[in-house]
Amino acid sequence: MKTARFLDHCRNCGYKLWPSSEMASAAFKAWQAADPATRSEVSRYDMEYPAHIELVIDYEARAHQLGIHLSPNSNWPFVICFGGLFLAMAAIPFPATVRIVLAVIGAVIFLWGIVGWVVIDDTKMYPGDSSEPQGEVHH
Repeated sequence: MKTARFLDHCRNCGYKLWPSSEMASAAFKAWQAADPATRSEVSRYDMEYPAHIELVIDYEARAHQLGIHLSPNSNWPFVICFGGLFLAMAAIPFPATVRIVLAVIGAVIFLWGIVGWVVIDDTKMYPGDSSEPQGEVHH
């Protein structure tokens, strides 16, 4: 009687896949019985999926359906972090003029990022929310 060889440990990391050798052997035999292909034609460790499955999820539509507000994509947080980098570098004990220059550059970039994210992006996202009345005003 020929014994079935099985994969007891992961080939990549060596993690033990099965609690016992008997359970691994039984799972391998069940897999062989479920797959009628001749073993000489395919590898027993073939990792190909039997069918192509294309799974596409529209997260924005799903969030809208669930009533979740997603903020639009923005690059301003990166600008804010870049300004924060200069502000943090100003805390390093460099000479006083270097620290002041780094702090000023960091503050300008940081505030520019805040204004861009809060003012510019919000006016793009909510263009009709101005306080000025449009058209006729009835009293």
